[in-house]
Amino acid sequence: GPVAETFRVIQGAVTEEHVRSTQGVFQFELSGDGGGTWYIDLKSEAGSAGFGKPPVPADVVMSMSSADFVKMFT
Repeated sequence: GPVAETFRVIQGAVTEEHVRSTQGVFQFELSGDGGGTWYIDLKSEAGSAGFGKPPVPADVVMSMSSADFVKMFT
């Protein structure tokens, strides 16, 4: 779905430079189609993004609809 595709694109775009400059972990609690817990880790090693809880505690937790998340990142 659109949420999974958005996270796939984010994962492909994350670089070590993003991790060095950001040093943050973002957790998204999404409601609606494709919802659930997702994360973007810009703190650990080369960074990562995907479904589920982040590998380290989140610095920021955002709750929104999956439709708003997709709009925000497109």
